[in-house]
Amino acid sequence: MDARSEFRDFLTSRRARITPGQAGLPVSGGNRRVTGLRREEVALLAGVSADYYIKLERGNARGVSDGVLEALARALHLDEAERAHLFDLARAAGTGTRTPGRRTPKPHVRPSVQRILDSMSGTPAYVRNRRLDILATNQLGKALLQPILAGPRRPPNVARFMFLDPAAADYYLDWERMAAGTVAILRAEAGRDPHDRALTELVGELSTRSDLFRTRWATHNVHLHRGGVKQLRHPLVGELTLEYEALELPADTGLTIMAYSAEPATPARDALNLLAGRAAADDQDSVSDEGTRPAPAPWPGTSA
Repeated sequence: MDARSEFRDFLTSRRARITPGQAGLPVSGGNRRVTGLRREEVALLAGVSADYYIKLERGNARGVSDGVLEALARALHLDEAERAHLFDLARAAGTGTRTPGRRTPKPHVRPSVQRILDSMSGTPAYVRNRRLDILATNQLGKALLQPILAGPRRPPNVARFMFLDPAAADYYLDWERMAAGTVAILRAEAGRDPHDRALTELVGELSTRSDLFRTRWATHNVHLHRGGVKQLRHPLVGELTLEYEALELPADTGLTIMAYSAEPATPARDALNLLAGRAAADDQDSVSDEGTRPAPAPWPGTSA
């Protein structure tokens, strides 16, 4: 990923979506050649010269100050995720050099984190990295995520399932929203760490194999994944509406616990209870058969 091009394209995409009226500028009569703001209008709103803004939009971010970036964020009505992305892109584009992609260390989930997951017996939970690889689960999380985990690739990846597995459209009741959010998460991570070779390879694979991914990637939308609601259709227990929280692990940079919950005395809670019972029974059967068949190999990063 070329940092200068990413910085240029992000500014262009944000400028195109803001009309003069939304920006508080007078709306002149006649036809405009652009639907969004002109470069000169962004420069005016940000308090910089038109020539300087044009230089920025050509991808030259060398020496740009935080004050100018803050002014651009205000002029372009950026939200929190977009503002952080702008700063990330400016930092990468401002180096003026191309840094080769670096091989990401093999993901590892510490035993203490696995114990925390296992202690959350009534809560489906898993650990993911910023590329959306699933690195560890608890028992109920494994049962809930069964359609994602069923694929042959290890570690399983949410984005790869979302765009390359036909089962995703059945699993996610709100597939369009989830797909857009998934791309936005990866786009934000690409800005934060543009030299992550594994992320670059994942984006390249998805762009090559999925027109839907490629179209969404071109929007340059970004998203912070902190919490919300997911609507799922599980093959065993049917439809569930679950709330989720993203709990970052400060001691494990880039790793996050994703935990799901359902309101008490709701169909979703009943479905989770049923799924927990099925998962416990399956686990007991697995233990009983341990002497007659080999145990499955653990996923990378999980305790055996």
